[in-house]
This record gives sequence, C-alpha cells and structure tokens, in this order.
Amino acid sequence: MYNLQQLEKQQIGLRLPKYLIDEIDEFTKQFSVNRTDIVIEALRAYIEEQKEKFLFEKELLTRVSDIKNKKLTPLSRDEVFDGL
Repeated sequence: MYNLQQLEKQQIGLRLPKYLIDEIDEFTKQFSVNRTDIVIEALRAYIEEQKEKFLFEKELLTRVSDIKNKKLTPLSRDEVFDGL
C-alpha cells in the first residue's frame, strides 16, 4: 500500500497526439471520469504489464540457462501438454 506522501500528486507536462486526446475526452464523457484518472490508470497498467513481462523473461532466461548448464531437465512434450 502507498502512504500519503506517495499518493501526493505532482503536475507534469505531457504532449499527446490530438487523436489520442480526442479518444480520452470521449471516454471521459462516456464514463464520467477525468483525464488525470485515465492517464494514471493507463500508466499504472502499462508499468505493471512491463514488470510482469520483465519477470517472465528473466525467469525464462534463467530456466534456459539452467537447462544449458544441466541444472534443470527440460520437460518432455507430453509433460508440457499434461500440464495444460
């Protein structure tokens, strides 16, 4: 959870393409939210997605390295499909 200091907002300058601003404005009208909330949520979701992607890739590279170094035995095709 975030503390009050971390939740404090700070103004930044941001330039976006007009078509994207138009889409944001349409969204704000349709769902009664403001631009700030949309940008905050979009950035939060993007950062979380990138963190998950990075962790997945890191784990994948670790497993490949472990297989190459004989620290881990790769799964057979049947074992992979049995896990689904």
